[in-house]
Amino acid sequence: MKILIVGGGNMGMTYAQSILRSKIANHKDMMILEKFPKKAEELAKQEIGTVYGNPDECLSKADLIILAVKPQDINLLFDNIKPYVDPQQVFVSIMAGVTINTISTALGVKKVIRAMPNLPAQVGMGMTAFTSTDDVTRIELVMVQNLLNTTGKTVYVETEKLIDATTAISGSGPAYVYYFMDAMMTAAKQLGFSNSEAELLVSQTFKGAVDLYNKSDLSCEEWISKVSSKGGTTEAAIKSYRDNKVHKDIIDGAKAAYKRAIELGKGKA
Repeated sequence: MKILIVGGGNMGMTYAQSILRSKIANHKDMMILEKFPKKAEELAKQEIGTVYGNPDECLSKADLIILAVKPQDINLLFDNIKPYVDPQQVFVSIMAGVTINTISTALGVKKVIRAMPNLPAQVGMGMTAFTSTDDVTRIELVMVQNLLNTTGKTVYVETEKLIDATTAISGSGPAYVYYFMDAMMTAAKQLGFSNSEAELLVSQTFKGAVDLYNKSDLSCEEWISKVSSKGGTTEAAIKSYRDNKVHKDIIDGAKAAYKRAIELGKGKA
């Protein structure tokens, strides 16, 4: 199976490297299309496959095409690659907000898979939701899921609406975590810890808490109860969060991200 990744940015290269490490494809079958000559030259030195600068040199050779460019570049991209598209090719898009219908209509293709990965895919700990058109065969879908699994965990969703919801939860989610971590690090420094001490305290606390959660059957509320003791320090912190409606603010933030994902899908700047 020959794979073409369109776009030599961070996510495109994350998939190229992860797929090669998994040995699902070898260097001979991996192709990268990068329009910027300087960037293409840099990528060619990394031994991650054959790098091309023009779609006429590579598009027709691919069985699977991964679209990994910025959403604002899609109109130019579609114009450039459409003359070389084969309707039997499978297209996988990881472009936020770009709908399946937009891709299918612009390129005249029916086998389209839309996926939403997140940043931890870069270290093999990503979370990706994906969905597809009915024309994608079961074998093709399993093949793509295996490719996506090389960067972490995946979930297939039945409707494209849930891809926008995924964007708001796991796609943007790492930023929410970093936002909360930053606040805790700031608090730690205000309480007298150095920068490095604050980073260690907070990052290890997050890692440990998540690992503990994943290894148990307890809910978040049950873990909060376990950590909290009546009249204790944790109870004081949780009471402050609840009094200030932090929980609601986090939910509202995720809903704002979801609303923006829908707007992007409709082409709103």
